[in-house]
Amino acid sequence: MGRIAGRFARYEPRLRAGRLVLGLLSDLPRKNCWTIAEWAGETSPHGMQHLLSRAAWDADSVRDDVREYVVEHLQDEAAVLVVDETGDVKKGSHTVAVQRQYTGTAGRIENSQVAVFLVYAGERGHAAVDRELYIPRSWTCDPDRCRSAGLGEDTVFATKPELARTMIERFLDAGHHAGWVTGDEVYGGNPKLRAALEERGIGYVLAVACSAEVTTKVGKVRADCLVRRLPRLAWQKMSAGMGAKGHRHYDWAVVDLADPCQGHHQLLIRRNRTTAELAYYRCFSPRPVPLAELVRVAGSRWRVEETFQTEKGLAGLDEHQVRRYPSWARWVTLAMLAHAFLAVIRADEHARHPGPADLIPLSCNEIQRLFIALVVQPVHDAAHRLDWSDWRRRHQARSRTSHYRRQAASQT
Repeated sequence: MGRIAGRFARYEPRLRAGRLVLGLLSDLPRKNCWTIAEWAGETSPHGMQHLLSRAAWDADSVRDDVREYVVEHLQDEAAVLVVDETGDVKKGSHTVAVQRQYTGTAGRIENSQVAVFLVYAGERGHAAVDRELYIPRSWTCDPDRCRSAGLGEDTVFATKPELARTMIERFLDAGHHAGWVTGDEVYGGNPKLRAALEERGIGYVLAVACSAEVTTKVGKVRADCLVRRLPRLAWQKMSAGMGAKGHRHYDWAVVDLADPCQGHHQLLIRRNRTTAELAYYRCFSPRPVPLAELVRVAGSRWRVEETFQTEKGLAGLDEHQVRRYPSWARWVTLAMLAHAFLAVIRADEHARHPGPADLIPLSCNEIQRLFIALVVQPVHDAAHRLDWSDWRRRHQARSRTSHYRRQAASQT
């Protein structure tokens, strides 16, 4: 918290931000301003709500501090930047950027809010270092709606690959280095993103659809047609990295492409050894690299799913109950900081104390449990809980009275 202390003009919001981060790391079954305020010993949620909505501090500057913290502690020359989006299912139409759209969280089209994240994945660990909220056209075409949600007057529509490019360039412009970028078909199918990475000399292994056309010495060919021409000896069994059940072994093949641009362009194909399901990746590298390196980068994409799972399960990333953009940006940024703390502690513990063979290394889940149990002492006395019970019931009574008055007025 000392890293971000200078981002707050006053002592009160700085202290409350620390309480909010601790609340995000707590074992509360549901994390929002109400539950965290009660857990932290405050008398009402108004202070937490003020911190997210009206207090004077810059969430983007804190985001930059989170990026510096992650890179400093998880530094890896072979690190990979992973881009991906995640969605939060919402009700109503007033929450910023919400509309009916596909979200992988639900696996279908839902009324949801979608954000794109940039994850720094190295050998020591992985954590999100940037975020951008996807604002659909249904919002950018309605200035009044954007204004009421706290979006700037200059808000324009940007695709998810454009948001990814913005975050990658922001990472590089801050003076950091990453040799590779990876992502799913949403990003691999965007030629502008690929061209921007090539221009900056950044290698990529980006997934593409089976229908993607690639240029070979015999002309343009669909990826799924090209794979049929590969001989049996073209396939090699390799691990895409460790999973929950051990190494993730697949069959891999790579085909050189005839791209007029500088650098080395290839098509990487992955085949499931059980189902024979195929996946395709467009690859670029400034200099020749072995197949094992492309496989390593492709396997890094799973790190973003692990990051989302941990950020949501342990740091409350998706549990915000806010409607306006400034509050969303502040909540998500502090959740990123909370998760980054767990990721850094995990990396340091693994380096300093490998542990005996009969114990698995400390996980983020176990670190969170120990931290809350041994370090943090939340307020749980009876008087505090009874005061909060009175406050909730009084608030609910006011809400009910207000609802009845609006209902009666609409009927007259």
